[in-house]
Amino acid sequence: MAAEEHIVKILAAEFVTHNVRRFTLEKPEGYKFEPGQATEISINKPDWKNERRPFTFTCLNEWPHLEFTIKIYTDHSGVTNELGKLQPGDELLLHDVWGTIHYKGPGTFIAGGAGITPFIAILRHLHKTNQLANSQLIFSNRTEKDIILRDEFTAMLGSRFINTLTQEKTTQFDNRKIDAAYLKEKVQDFNQYFYICGPDAMVDELETTLLALGVPKDKVVREQF
Repeated sequence: MAAEEHIVKILAAEFVTHNVRRFTLEKPEGYKFEPGQATEISINKPDWKNERRPFTFTCLNEWPHLEFTIKIYTDHSGVTNELGKLQPGDELLLHDVWGTIHYKGPGTFIAGGAGITPFIAILRHLHKTNQLANSQLIFSNRTEKDIILRDEFTAMLGSRFINTLTQEKTTQFDNRKIDAAYLKEKVQDFNQYFYICGPDAMVDELETTLLALGVPKDKVVREQF
């Protein structure tokens, strides 16, 4: 099968936190994906066309436009730094759609920082279809200002949206690492699904911890590249 490539215009771009930018893009005719899937994106400029990077769709397939929520790293002149400078009217290249995290059933979603992005479309879909009642989200960030889509997740999940901050103490949120002791406090049932996404070291450590807590290996769902 021939590789897909679509040129799409940026319709809107705004920062949703101090370093995370939401892009609204044109949607190619017949373009389809499942919540949790991703594509490779490059910038349609001569010096950047071949610099592809994987990003997860944060919209739902039935939306009339595409959306990506992307952390911008300005500490080196890479693709996200360049994405941070783009404006409506600029063009991106989208490639094949592929799977990352697939929803298998209710459970606990655990995300570190920008690792939340594969869960955004999944949680939006579950909320829209009234299937979110038996799931919760544990979200670890460095500081309060790093929490992506805080208001939306609060509206969707209420008290089942649990935040912990690793580099800031506040009265509102925990200041804890997500380890075995923390999970035992926050999770009643270790026979449910656990969806984990974040920095590689965090995901590896969490998988080991969950298995040690008795979670069946087939109930641990992690991002697959």
